[in-house]
Amino acid sequence: MKKKVIYYLIGICLASSTLFTGCIDETIPTNTITSDQLASSAKSTEALLWAMPAFTNKLDVLGRGAASDWGYGSMMHIRDVMTEEMVIASSGYDWYSSWEQNTSMGEGFYYCQLLWNFYYQFIQTANNMIVTINPETATDVQLNYLGVGYAFRSMAYLDAAQMFEFLDNDATQSVNAAGNDVLNLTIPIVNETTTEAQARNNPRATREQMSAFILSDLNNAEKYLQSFARPSKVLPDLAVVYGLKARYYMWIADYANAQTYARKAIDTGGYTPTTKDQWLNTTTGFNDLSTPSWMWGSQMSAEDAVVQTGILNWTSWMSNETTFGYASAGPFLMIDARIYDMISDDDFRKLSWKAPQGDALYGKTPYIDASLGASLPDYASVKFRPAQGNMDEYKVGAVSAYPLMRIEEMFFIEAEAAAHQNAATGKSLLESFMKTYRYSSYSCPASDVNGVVNEVFLQKRVEFWGEGVSFFDYKRLNETVTRGYTGTNHPDATRFNTTTRPAWMNFCIVQSEKNNNSALMGYENPDPSGLYTPWK
Repeated sequence: MKKKVIYYLIGICLASSTLFTGCIDETIPTNTITSDQLASSAKSTEALLWAMPAFTNKLDVLGRGAASDWGYGSMMHIRDVMTEEMVIASSGYDWYSSWEQNTSMGEGFYYCQLLWNFYYQFIQTANNMIVTINPETATDVQLNYLGVGYAFRSMAYLDAAQMFEFLDNDATQSVNAAGNDVLNLTIPIVNETTTEAQARNNPRATREQMSAFILSDLNNAEKYLQSFARPSKVLPDLAVVYGLKARYYMWIADYANAQTYARKAIDTGGYTPTTKDQWLNTTTGFNDLSTPSWMWGSQMSAEDAVVQTGILNWTSWMSNETTFGYASAGPFLMIDARIYDMISDDDFRKLSWKAPQGDALYGKTPYIDASLGASLPDYASVKFRPAQGNMDEYKVGAVSAYPLMRIEEMFFIEAEAAAHQNAATGKSLLESFMKTYRYSSYSCPASDVNGVVNEVFLQKRVEFWGEGVSFFDYKRLNETVTRGYTGTNHPDATRFNTTTRPAWMNFCIVQSEKNNNSALMGYENPDPSGLYTPWK
């Protein structure tokens, strides 16, 4: 088994000097560096700040050279291939097939270990920032940095808590093999003061405990980022914190607050939804951090290890329009055929995918290169373009950006949150957004609460296809996954149909963590592997 994956503070602070090499001009004994010394060095504190966005493109956190271990973008892709709307063409190059096919998802396998390691290392990068700044003595700039640390940590915990939280499903029970009820248990909380002894006996937090912890972080982020003028969208600002709060309140079904904070995010940042020209641009489509709708994103540089690999990066896996990437080598990214048919031909977003021959939109999807487009399978995506529209040179095409939060999400959260409280209000908000920003002929087909909520869910799946968002909606709304039907384009081995949220959306607690944290023994999520039979 791999070494333990809880990274408590003491171990990091007493780490080798490689953590700080090149960051500090002052002569500091780095094998015994303290948080006070860090705080006294402006360059080292700034290095800790930039370490957080840099981690979103961290290569090989498990040290195995795995093709799916290339950062936060991979976490997004994992979530997407576990849903209904993301279809991956069957291929020997598809290193996400276990997540698609619900195989080897138990506590001793790589497929949960990767997420566990990534998120706890991500959390530790934020802990490193938070422990360094004393708010009682900090400068205004340092307080801004502290707020950034709290925002990143809240984002990581909000993701991971939802992914590992056990919720009822149609294949496993919350009372596990040890006889313990794990319903609504999330993950252990490791903060900036957690000691090794505490980490070794650290139980899974309940939803109530975790939600209180995350809200505290979000409140601190809001407090310290009031005046933050960020130098780049790779860092969160106040509008992003409002967006995180909107996501948080949707998780705990506090719809009044979710609606309030979604509106605050909309009103605060001055962002405008993506236009048709921006969306379908063959050069800058969904690869440009400066896009007016992007509230927060991740940016790769030519020097990043993920780019230098040529193939272990966002563009390689998410763009079908390259000659150097994994996606174009066989595991093409496609939209579910049934969902594609639900999209109006008036909706410009439908041009993000290749229409099959005979469809009204056949031949209208814009490609970087028409001959390459002709070779793509039906329903193939062109949403995520290689940087500068460069299909051939990975040192250019892979120097891309991808969104972590777009303003459109806030409009959809506002509409759904309102619908839970009053169907007519939610319907009005959804229609207003869709008519104004997507297509003027749109009309919400439902008038009741469930109907409007389901329509928002559908439009979000179209809007955020490939952006790692809808997994959380499936899980919190108890939505089914239907991949097996007449005319499906899902590969045979993935054609599962569920009657509730899928069991595979409750990730297992990894064995290596239990080996080092006694409080987790007997409190694991049941293994969902192989519990569904593909439709035929």
